[in-house]
Amino acid sequence: MRIRGRCHIFGNDVDTDAIIPARYLNTFDPKELARHVMEDADPAFPSRVQPGDIIVAGKNFGCGSSREHAPLAIKAAGIGAVIASSFARIFYRNAINIGLPIFESPEAAQGISPGDEVEIRPEEGIIYNLTKGESYKFTPVPPFMQEIIDAGGLLSYVAKKVKGEHV
Repeated sequence: MRIRGRCHIFGNDVDTDAIIPARYLNTFDPKELARHVMEDADPAFPSRVQPGDIIVAGKNFGCGSSREHAPLAIKAAGIGAVIASSFARIFYRNAINIGLPIFESPEAAQGISPGDEVEIRPEEGIIYNLTKGESYKFTPVPPFMQEIIDAGGLLSYVAKKVKGEHV
């Protein structure tokens, strides 16, 4: 699996209220959440983001509440992956559970600029910055978690396992 997209940069400590403001938590409709993703951090983001784009951020991305709306809104907006120096633990687990690819790489978070095109190769543990001709290593996702992401999330993963399908 390879993930390729144009990057949008955010800073440190992007909390779940910035990812999806609390005023939109009255719905679980992914399309509605996608319309408002990151709007408190960057009001123009929902209109600029394109399917496959990648969010790049600093440390502690997804801090704050444990709401599953945050990774769901990102995934529903068509974001291909999130790269950050580090993730809040509950956001990390929620992202895996809904099948949102996330990668920890302080080196990539510092080296990638707005608009850079990158290619992520999870099986190799490398992010290639195609714009700058650089590469960055990331902390590998454990194989069982990668299987959950590849299946599209925990519910899909379990359903496939119950049916005896290879995940």
